[in-house]
Amino acid sequence: MSDQAFIAEAIINGEKIRSEKQAPRENPTRPSEIVGYAPVNTREEAVQAIEAAYGAFPGWTETAIDERIERMKSAIQRMKEAAPDIAHLLSKEHGKPLYDSEGEIGVSLAWMEFACEHAKEVLKNEVQEHESGKTIIARDGIGVVSAITPWNYPLSLSTIKIAPALLAGNTMVLKPSPLAPLAVSKVIEIIAGELPKGVLNLVHGETDVGVELTSNPKVAKIAFTGGTETAKHIMKAAADTIKKMTLELGGNDAAVVLEDFDVEDERAMRRIVISNFLTAGQICMIAKRIYVHRSIYDRFVEKYIEAANKWIRVGDPFNKEVTIGPVNNKKQAEYVQSLIDGAESKGATVIKLGRIVDEELFNEGYFMQPTVVLEADYHDPIVVEEQFGPTVPILPFDDDRHAIELANDSIYGLTSSVWGEEEHAIKVAKHIQAGTTMINTAAVQGLDVRFPFGGVKQSGIGREYGKEGLLAYTDTHVINIPKNGELPYIPE
Repeated sequence: MSDQAFIAEAIINGEKIRSEKQAPRENPTRPSEIVGYAPVNTREEAVQAIEAAYGAFPGWTETAIDERIERMKSAIQRMKEAAPDIAHLLSKEHGKPLYDSEGEIGVSLAWMEFACEHAKEVLKNEVQEHESGKTIIARDGIGVVSAITPWNYPLSLSTIKIAPALLAGNTMVLKPSPLAPLAVSKVIEIIAGELPKGVLNLVHGETDVGVELTSNPKVAKIAFTGGTETAKHIMKAAADTIKKMTLELGGNDAAVVLEDFDVEDERAMRRIVISNFLTAGQICMIAKRIYVHRSIYDRFVEKYIEAANKWIRVGDPFNKEVTIGPVNNKKQAEYVQSLIDGAESKGATVIKLGRIVDEELFNEGYFMQPTVVLEADYHDPIVVEEQFGPTVPILPFDDDRHAIELANDSIYGLTSSVWGEEEHAIKVAKHIQAGTTMINTAAVQGLDVRFPFGGVKQSGIGREYGKEGLLAYTDTHVINIPKNGELPYIPE
């Protein structure tokens, strides 16, 4: 595994394009170290990529589904062979521990394999014979898909779009985040190498590139994962041509701990801690606010801190002892700290968790020691806003109705979790407004690529993963063949 700077390139119509202007990507563990460079593509290059995808669409959508699947399987095999190098690069540019990067690759591969396994069945034509004739319900490719992906899980949140879009016969232009552009470029280069020219294109860049990808009339669908405010601009840009959309947006996911939850269960406590702090809390579906029944609140907090202090070890992502690395970038770290400071200034208690493995390194990078915030007000920013970092508030509730009101008091509705006796937890879960509610687990620990994932309210539109994730990249085309083509009530 080379420690030389990685040079990412754009891929347009099968050709690698190295831009004159390049943006460095720093190592958040040691910000003075440059991990690699990504091109700063122009809006004109984005247009070229869209044109390439548009030109490749007719041939690719007519390619037999068996061949599309085999090409994707070849890409999967090449990704498996390159997985150690990809994980190493991801941890360096992102800051997540190596086990976390390896896990992200594992989720990406599991989804791609699921998509390959089920694509033929899900995407096949449905033929219905009936007394008035025959109807064919076809699942057609849509056209050019623009994909814009975030920095927190760049591999899985790119492959979640690439696999179903291409298997369904679409072509794609993908733009990754400038805050984690390197490892995903390596993955896309692998996948594109198994495909005809123009089917999968890659561009990097700033806002102007994103505007082109979301407004160009030759783009038929947008697949975006990121912030809700950005999504509002994307929807406006796409409005003139009524583009199809899949939007997986922010979340302020509530964890509700019922009075019958066993606070002495160390494994369950560990699951809650991990659901708050995996990837330094930088996951859209992380549990970001915990509501605990008042009767067990004090004991829960005590056992939670105990479990957190056992699991949390902050340091170098390549140290096998470490469970949490740095925050991905300085701006995000400053934002999270501002929420913590704001809560503390209003009288909340902030408790640091876990231990710092290397103080000198901690002070060098974008590290934050995870914290739990107690005695915050229900409407403090640290409670109502998505922190997206290593801090979590814990607040009490009085009864099930109160817990449900608190959980639903948000513009978001991505995921949630309920902890307690199973039947009781399910009863409460049915009243929570979220795309997914997990029972006695949360966040990535409860993710299953076989089932649809997405949000309600301002957490998004549409679903990814599962069979619905495949169908999301198709147009339903109904072909009717009546027996005589005439309506019986129209006179001759």
